[in-house]
Parts: sequence; C-alpha cells; structure tokens
Amino acid sequence: MKYMTPDSQVLPSLPRRRFVQGLACGGLLLGFAPSLLKPVAATPFSETVTGLAPVLTGTVFDLSIAETIVNFTGAPRLATSINGSIPAPTLRWREGDTVTIRVTNRLNVSTSIHWHGIILPYQMDGVPGVSFSGIVPGETFTYRFKVQQSGTYWYHSHSGFQEQTGMYGAIIVDPAGGEIIRADRDYIVQLSDWTDDDPMTVFAKLKKQSDYYNFNQPTVFDFFRDAADRGFSAALSKRRMWNRMRMSPTDLADISGYTYTFLMNGATPTANWTALFSRGERVRLRFVSSGTQSFFDVRIPGLKMTVVQVDGQNVEPVTVDEFRFGPGETYDVLIAPKDDTYTIFAQSMDRTGYTRGTLSIRAGLAAAVPEMDVPQRLTMADMMGAMTEDGTNPGMQHGSRVMNAAVRHAKTEYGPSVDMRVDRPRTSLDDPGIGLRNNGRRVLTYADLHTVGGPLDSRGAGRDIELHLTGNMERYTWSFDGLEFGKSTPIHFRHGERLRVILHNDTMMTHPMHLHGMWSELESQDGHFLTRRHTISVQPA
Repeated sequence: MKYMTPDSQVLPSLPRRRFVQGLACGGLLLGFAPSLLKPVAATPFSETVTGLAPVLTGTVFDLSIAETIVNFTGAPRLATSINGSIPAPTLRWREGDTVTIRVTNRLNVSTSIHWHGIILPYQMDGVPGVSFSGIVPGETFTYRFKVQQSGTYWYHSHSGFQEQTGMYGAIIVDPAGGEIIRADRDYIVQLSDWTDDDPMTVFAKLKKQSDYYNFNQPTVFDFFRDAADRGFSAALSKRRMWNRMRMSPTDLADISGYTYTFLMNGATPTANWTALFSRGERVRLRFVSSGTQSFFDVRIPGLKMTVVQVDGQNVEPVTVDEFRFGPGETYDVLIAPKDDTYTIFAQSMDRTGYTRGTLSIRAGLAAAVPEMDVPQRLTMADMMGAMTEDGTNPGMQHGSRVMNAAVRHAKTEYGPSVDMRVDRPRTSLDDPGIGLRNNGRRVLTYADLHTVGGPLDSRGAGRDIELHLTGNMERYTWSFDGLEFGKSTPIHFRHGERLRVILHNDTMMTHPMHLHGMWSELESQDGHFLTRRHTISVQPA
C-alpha cells in the first residue's frame, strides 16, 4: 500500500527552491518574480491582508484563469489557477457596492465562476448550462451585480473538475455600517483537498470500485473483537447484515488521504502555514471549507473558539473546542491566545489525513501536532435512522429525535440508481456526527447555532417540497428521488413564495446541500427558526 501521511510527504530538493516557495505561498505560479513569492506577514485588522493569497479590493476586478505548475507532494503537476495563485486572490468587497468582475479564460476548455452564497441575478450565478453558457477559451465574461450582504464567502469554478485542481478563493464583504465583530487580527483559513492524479482518473476509479480509496475496511481481527464484546452469534449477524447490504461501516468518505493531500491556504502540513499575533490580541479566523469531497473536523488544542458567524451570517456567540464543516460552509471564530504558539488542526472525517497551520507570536515557532483520532464506524442508527443494531427503536438517539411516521418513497427510488432507503429518518441537528460523539471535547452542532435577529420572513410555509437524497455506492451514482441530473425534471419555485424544503438522506454519506443564489432558514424539528444558511450538511439517515 502506498499510503503517505502528510508528515511523510516528500519535500522538493534545494534545486527546486521555487517549488518550495510555491508550497509556502499557496501554490503560486512558477516563474513569478521573487518579490511576488514572499510570504505575507500577519497584519492588523484594519489592513487588507488576510492570508497568503493576494487580496484585491475595490469595485472592479480582473481575473485570469490559466494552467499553473504547482508542487504539493514533490512532483510538479498542472493546476487551474486564478491570477496565478492557489488559492485564488481573496476578493474584498463592501456591502451596497456594485462590483464588476472581468474574467478571462486562458484555458483550452470552457470555464465559469460561481459566487458561493452570494445573492445575485441568476445570469451572474455562473453555472454553465443553467444560468449561462460558460466562458469559452479566449473569452472575457463580465460579472456585474450589487453586493447585498456582508460576511465571509468564497468562489470557485463550476466547470468540470477545475475546483479540484485549484480554482477556488475567498470573499470578504465588509458591512456597510461597519464591522460589529471586533478583532485585532483577521485571517482567512481556507481548507481544501488536492490530488496529484487527474480528477477524471479518480472519478473513473470510483465508478469501477466505489471503495477504491477506503483502506479502513473491516478485518477478521475486527470480527473477533466484536465477537469478544458482543458474542459470536451477534458478531456474525452484524457482519452478515453489512454483507447483505453490500456496504461498509467504514465508508465515511469517497476519497481518502491515500490520494489526497489536505491543504490550509494552499500549504501542505509540512509547509505549515503560519499566522502571527501579539500577546493580548483577539484574532478572527475565517474558516472556509473548499474541499471538493472532504469534511474537516477543526480544533486548536489548548484554545477555545467562539463561533460568531456561519455562512456569512452573524450568530449568537457559542464557545466550543471543535467543529465539523463540509464543502461550501464557512465558520468565523474568535480566539484569545494566551501561549506563544498553537496548532490549527483539521483532520478529515475518515481520519486518513489532516492539514495544519500555526498561530504564533513570531515566525519559526510551532506547537505540537496532535495524533489523529481513531476512525469510528457507522452504526445502524447512522444507516437506517430509527433502527439500532439490535433492531430496536433508538428513541432519543444522541439527543436527536426520530420521525414519528415512516416516510413515503417515490416510485423512482425503486430502481438501479438507489441501493438503500431510510424509512424512519432521525433528525440530527444536535448530533455532532460520527467520530465526534462523546470525544471529551465540546463539539459544535447545528442546534447550537442561532442567527442574530431571527428570521427575515415571519410567514409560515405555504407548501412543502420533499426531496430524497439517493445514491448507489456500487455504481457510484447520486440523485434526487432516484433520478440523476440527466433524467430529472425541474422543481418549480414561485417567485416570492415561502416554502419548506424537507431533505431526507437515504444514503450512508453526509451530503452538503446548497441552493444557488438563495438562502435557507434551518428549522428545528418543531418548526422553530435556528439559522440562516446557504449550505447545510445532511447526515446519513
């Protein structure tokens, strides 16, 4: 097995000094002038630099999309960059301004940019084939829209696998009335996953064998351990059940650290992205989850984090040790460092890899990097909702409740594109998720989050739309109600209406759900408003 942990990554040799600089500075384009490759030091909150990616401010922006050579693992690879940078430049806007963004495509294939979480005219949304035709090679497309919100957001390609190859960046929108979240330092912490393999090759492998990258499969030793704990008959029954379903209780992520290198602001764990602070300062960290496939569990050992904003929306402060977030989500936290140095630690949900950075009073210091947690296994409650491994109803599972009545499944869910259905799903808003339950740390849950000011619209829902998140792991197909994109028909919303969308996850994977150009007001099971979100991760069952 050729699995390589982040700490065993091969660093480039000294003759490849520019590759090392690329690692330290977020994968910048090789061949830039040396002055452009120098790391950017931490700066006070009032200044514009928030990380190692270049920061662009104003109302008119020029972005150029091109291929760039990077080296994250010791081998040069082609990436997709914006203005020669990975991550792409941070765009800093002001609420109420109209921004103009001229995007030039210097690739030999079509491209696009989606402004994730930004409310804008559909023509500016950036989804080829839905809202516009895409940006063909050699063309410049002008995005223009009024900025109607503030907070932390991000942008990325919505064409092919370009996001996976590096085309993503952060957005900061300053409030029109001034920032109410006060901090002495302000940093973007953008997490992502990188593979040296062609993403199309990765996808082809998953289509042939969906667990190709899963090396945490149950073993004979696991069986005997179960037998010792539960008895031989129960262990055999459990193994037979999983085999009958042709599923694995360790299938937490489609793509693992076997091929992924996890990055923080474009830097590998070895490169160790560093943010500076002075004693007594309060620091704002704007976490952006830009992983194509990965969920990250984030903590700073020895330091509490106070969550103050989620998906760009201010929330009532909640102090935690750890939080999980998936592709598309953003979490802003405040910290008050007391020691000289800390490690920002983000491990993948399947515990096959991590990325890390350092908070320090001066360059060159580094805190200890913790061991990754032991990977946990999916239970039958994670898989089937209201059924535990002994076949009983779990009732209040991890404090969360089960639907009172069995749900209905559309006829289209009984086909080759669906390999499982959950008849009695649970609500999991106060469940931190597999691998985070009862770990001895205070872990954030969705139930902890409350948007400041409450809902924007006090009307009740005029109608409900129920969607089932479905899939077939062996075929590696994903769908709504059993219909893949090519077979689906539009779901019609009426302009100005108030409606409720109910998402049932009938798969064993956690899915981040995002409605382009819209916001969702997450409800508790009893219908009370919790948070305003643009991306919601729905746990299995």
